[in-house]
Amino acid sequence: MPRLLTLTLLAALSGFIPSLAAATTKRPNVVLIVTDDQGMKDVGCYGSEIPTPNIDALASDGAKFTRWYSASSICTPSRFGMLTGRNPSRSRDQLLGALMFLAEDDKKRGLRRSETTVATALKTLGYDTALIGKWHLGHGSKEFWPTQHGFDYFYGHTAGCIDFFTMSYGNTLDWYRNETLLDEPGYATDLLTADAIRFLKQKRKTPFFLLLAYNAPHFGKGWNDGENETVNLMQPHPRDLERVRTIKDPTRRKFAAKTVGLDRSIGEVMQVLDEEQLSDKTLVVFMTDHGGDSNYGGANEPFRNGKATLFEGGIRVPCLMRWPKVIPRSLEVSAAASALDFFPSFLDLAGADSNRWSGLDGESFLPLLKGETGSSRSFYWALGEHVDLQRARWEAFMQGEWKYVQDGAGSEYLFNLESDPYERTNLQTQNPFMFKSLKEGLQRARKSFQTL
Repeated sequence: MPRLLTLTLLAALSGFIPSLAAATTKRPNVVLIVTDDQGMKDVGCYGSEIPTPNIDALASDGAKFTRWYSASSICTPSRFGMLTGRNPSRSRDQLLGALMFLAEDDKKRGLRRSETTVATALKTLGYDTALIGKWHLGHGSKEFWPTQHGFDYFYGHTAGCIDFFTMSYGNTLDWYRNETLLDEPGYATDLLTADAIRFLKQKRKTPFFLLLAYNAPHFGKGWNDGENETVNLMQPHPRDLERVRTIKDPTRRKFAAKTVGLDRSIGEVMQVLDEEQLSDKTLVVFMTDHGGDSNYGGANEPFRNGKATLFEGGIRVPCLMRWPKVIPRSLEVSAAASALDFFPSFLDLAGADSNRWSGLDGESFLPLLKGETGSSRSFYWALGEHVDLQRARWEAFMQGEWKYVQDGAGSEYLFNLESDPYERTNLQTQNPFMFKSLKEGLQRARKSFQTL
């Protein structure tokens, strides 16, 4: 690095470190924006052809993570890890695959009362808490619902996806305010945005935690009357198709239209934070729940594969953070971090001791925002078998720059992510010592995460 640039960066960080320490004593608001099935090639500042200026502004105004990992490459376990700070393999109901809305057995599974979310923890610290958007951690017994897991307010849907125009899963309405079923017209992305704006405009004396979990740009779950069955549909709002008309592939074009509509909504939310003079008091985090699905227009290039795999395209995701006057502008963080880190980090920001909540698997990311390089952490992922979706079990283990993967067909891989971030070369035979070491590390991790 050039000497002048080094000195400039050090000077910036030297002023930033005390500002972060001072800011954490004021218990900031937290807005966590999560999008659905949006990969690394689906956000402008990560190299996408889709225009996302409002999302990109979070990177220019704050921090951009280049090695941020989701807790899973499938919706339900990804959200379990994000909210509980615990590896999904620890979940009581072994939530390692997507809960299916119409499956009778899945109506009996979900987030249990004994499993604590960061919303519950922040609520005990005096935060107002709200989930606006997608839940997907249980839809049967009310025991599983967000209103039973620390959220004072819930507006959105319990299933993994819905029709964007009818707010139904197929022909079953799934749209709630708290625990009251609603039948209201509109477009899902717009409705969620309007409700988030309403929430942000409330005058309150206590800090708040808002999880704004959009179901875009995931496909919609429509209904085929002729066949009497659900059908997956890309459902962009017609107004947004014009902005992406130059994209030739029709599925990618529909996906892009949903993405630009999503980006506009995020811009509206950020504008309200400014208008309500909340920006300087609020940490805004943007993350996608896992990699994109190429079958429905998502893209993860140059990373390998995508959703429902444990190659980098499935679990390495965009993550941006903005907190004016606290996080330096255009800060790039290359250390490995994870959605498991939200729980301890948000508690650190709230001035609480995260050790009070036992069994957390994440680490606070605040040192990374201070310019520290981070430790050589290990990470473990497991995907459960899902017969209906024709998915087999996957496992992966990462230690520092080394990563072991066993895919659904039983094939094994060893990658060095420092020299080969796109996982093009399997080093299993070239480096048998490291292969054996990481495979044994995976086996130890699997055992340690087993639910007793």
